[in-house]
Amino acid sequence: MASTHPLRFGLKLSQAAGIDTLSSIWRIADEGGFDHCWNMDHFASLGPADSLDIFEAWTLLAGMAARTTRTRIGCAVTGNTYRHPAVLAKAAVTVDHLSGGRLEFGIGAAWAANEHAMFGLPFGTVGERADRLAEAVPIIRSLWTQPRTTFVGRHYRLTDAVAEPKPLQAPHPPIWIGGLGRRRTLRLAAEHADVWNAPGITPAEGAELSAVLDAHCAAIGRDPAQIRRSVQLRVPDEVSDLVETVAAYVAIGFTEIILILTTDPVAQAERTAELLGQLRDLDTGSAE
Repeated sequence: MASTHPLRFGLKLSQAAGIDTLSSIWRIADEGGFDHCWNMDHFASLGPADSLDIFEAWTLLAGMAARTTRTRIGCAVTGNTYRHPAVLAKAAVTVDHLSGGRLEFGIGAAWAANEHAMFGLPFGTVGERADRLAEAVPIIRSLWTQPRTTFVGRHYRLTDAVAEPKPLQAPHPPIWIGGLGRRRTLRLAAEHADVWNAPGITPAEGAELSAVLDAHCAAIGRDPAQIRRSVQLRVPDEVSDLVETVAAYVAIGFTEIILILTTDPVAQAERTAELLGQLRDLDTGSAE
């Protein structure tokens, strides 16, 4: 399946790493030709141990903005329940200005129940979190683009809210909506997203979910080709296997590939950078 979008690659490192290691990854992404660089939004580490080092996502993005000059940056993806959408909108504008207009804005409904229990954050049901996300995205977009925002919803209320300055990117940074929910998340992506981001799916799952997104677009009269498709993949121990893995997603129209670093992340990033030319050679069907 050929895509009208160019193939782009990013590096992602989020936990079990200090600032020096993180800075090394940002440098490799910036100097090694990667299109974007990412972290994730969690307050406790993922996996068997929840107590590994993990920094707050948006303050870390400010550091990433200051220590890079070219690569685009983002959080894949921000958990909506962790911050009021107006606070998140302001943080995003700050990072967009610090980076000179290089922010990619990722957001999802959030899912980590343990973190909400730890910190006393409202969690709710899957449906309630989807409802909150459905309110948050238009609030954020309005704060970025309108002089004043008034919004009365079930979960959020804003009254004549001002949000200055606006983002450097006009009309706003690209919006990435992350998640796999067929009925609510993919509908929201059809309505608002520049990019739909899927974590850890197989090519078969990606093709099926992409078709669901296409159907939502058809239902609201939007061209599905306007929405880029993104997947997050772990870099394998044998980094050379990555080319074959990525090719399977490119074949079904995925063009935004986020590569998650795990063991020995700096060495993994350097080896992945060496493969970047081969990965870009997979881009045979895009219209630049």
